[in-house]
Amino acid sequence: MAFAINGKFTSQSVTGVQRVAYELTRAMQMYATPADDLEVFVPQNTVEPGALLKHQRRFPWLRGTLWEQITLPIAARGMTLLNLCNTNPIFKRRQVVMVHDMAVYDVPQGFSKRFLLWYRICFLLLPRMQPRILTVSNYSKMRICHHLKIDESRVTVITPGADHLDRVVSDPAVVSRLGLVKDAYCVIVGSLDPRKNLLRVLEAIGKLERLTAVKFVIVGGRNPRIFHSEDAQRPVYSEQIRWAGFVSDGELKSLYENAGCLIFPSLYEGFGLPPLEAMYCGCPVIASSRTSIPEACGDAAMYCDAISADDIAAKILRMMSDAQLRERYRIMGLAHAREFRWERSAQKVLEILYGQSCDRLPDLTARASVS
Repeated sequence: MAFAINGKFTSQSVTGVQRVAYELTRAMQMYATPADDLEVFVPQNTVEPGALLKHQRRFPWLRGTLWEQITLPIAARGMTLLNLCNTNPIFKRRQVVMVHDMAVYDVPQGFSKRFLLWYRICFLLLPRMQPRILTVSNYSKMRICHHLKIDESRVTVITPGADHLDRVVSDPAVVSRLGLVKDAYCVIVGSLDPRKNLLRVLEAIGKLERLTAVKFVIVGGRNPRIFHSEDAQRPVYSEQIRWAGFVSDGELKSLYENAGCLIFPSLYEGFGLPPLEAMYCGCPVIASSRTSIPEACGDAAMYCDAISADDIAAKILRMMSDAQLRERYRIMGLAHAREFRWERSAQKVLEILYGQSCDRLPDLTARASVS
């Protein structure tokens, strides 16, 4: 049976969803035998890192959603199409679709009306197409089955990995550029999407008079085409806060490696990749106890009540005031994060595609050094 991967994500900037699509595709291509190479069907406007994937077939007609809904199903006629970023062609049979979360139903107030309408149309039609559905956590599986009225036997959990950071070269210049001192700052990662709960973290920072020497680095931005929040428009200025904006993978890795902790107070996540990435870099984590986040972080994170600025502040104070505690969470986080590997996730997807079990994993590290 012929397969193709929906490569719309190769034309998009890398956030959590695109990261999963890229790393899964890369790992699956490395794992598949030469006769079964998985082709990625891509639009004309591909960018790195997606543009670096192997076995691409370019179809230049149209872009964005129109490319996915018109060009892609024509190009993939007679093939099974693997879609890794929530949406898929609505007039295409034989599909596998990865749905990361049900945020458009669970927290609709965070999205623009246009985005909300389109995603709800896609999800409304999805059960009627009877595809195999993949998702990233048991929490998301539960919400998908609830909202889309799909039997849980049709939904398979494929957890993301964190070992892509092995390929990232740390860029320490960002630490000095932002005026930071090792182990004396906290990282906050996430867009200004209101689900990320940034305003409550800023409120918590205002309560930390005793931590005047500690800085808080906010990484990420906001896409007004997707997210909607009047509060997120208001900038906050403080001597303790550094607004880093978008950073490269190398800069983010360096920020993690040198930070006292990551603060991740999200109100809603399908999985929550940043805490796992931070742990992989040896960064202690303070995380929200909501939705899928405890599933992703296990016992390796310090949890906070994400709707309480007082509790967030208390956990930051506790973590940043105790070097031994930070070291204990570093050790636990490293051990936990190294259990999440992309080749294991890729193996599960390939087993679904080919309908058979793969007995052993090849040496993907050796292959990666050659490719």
